Amino acid sequence: MSDLNQHMAERYRNNFLKEIEEQAEMGEWVKLCMQCGLCSGSCPTHFHDGWDHAPHEIFMLIRAGKRDEVLQSQGMWMCTSCYNCYVRCPRKVPVTHVMHGIAEYAYRIGRSPKAQPTQHLSKTFWDNCTRTGRVNELRLTHTLYFKDGIVAGIRKYLDMAVVGLGLARAGRMNPLEAIGGGHKCKDSKGIQAMLAKAKELEVRRKDGEG
Repeated sequence: MSDLNQHMAERYRNNFLKEIEEQAEMGEWVKLCMQCGLCSGSCPTHFHDGWDHAPHEIFMLIRAGKRDEVLQSQGMWMCTSCYNCYVRCPRKVPVTHVMHGIAEYAYRIGRSPKAQPTQHLSKTFWDNCTRTGRVNELRLTHTLYFKDGIVAGIRKYLDMAVVGLGLARAGRMNPLEAIGGGHKCKDSKGIQAMLAKAKELEVRRKDGEG
C-alpha cells in the first residue's frame, strides 16, 4: 500500500468503521469505495422518495463515523439485489452484499427504521420461503396486502388483479395449495436442516470473533 493510500485509510479509521467491518457481512469492503458514484447512478431505485442516502453516501457516512445516521437510514433497505452496482464498480466492491449486510446488522441490533416497507417485505418473504423451501405467492401476497387491514387488503388485491390472474394461469397462485400447505420443495426437511446448520455456523463465527 502506498504512503498516500495508507494515509487515506488511517484518515477514515474510526470506531464505527471498525464496527461495520466486524459486525456487518462484507463490511470490510466499505473502506475500498473511492466515491465515484457509479453504484448510486446505476441503482434502479435512486428516484424513490425513501432513498435518503445512496450507497456511496452510506459508505462515506460510515467512514465519517455517522453511526446513527447510517443505521437509521432507509437507503440500505431500498436495494433490490439487481447487482448493477457490483457490475459497474471499478474496484469490484460487492455493494449489494455490503448494503444487505449493513441492513441486517441494523435490524439485528434494533436500530433499523421502523416504518420501512421493504423491511417488512424482506422479513415476510424470508419467513414464507424458508417454511417450505419455496415461495408461496398466495400466502405472501395475503400477508403483505392485509397488514394494514381488511379494506386496504381488498383494495390492493383489486389493484393487482391482472397480475394475480397471470400468476394463476402460470400455476403460481393456486388457492388449493395455500389451504393444503402445498407448493413445497421435495426435501423441505433438508432445507430446514441446512438453515439450522447455517445458523449454527453463524453463531460459531460470531463467538469466535468475540
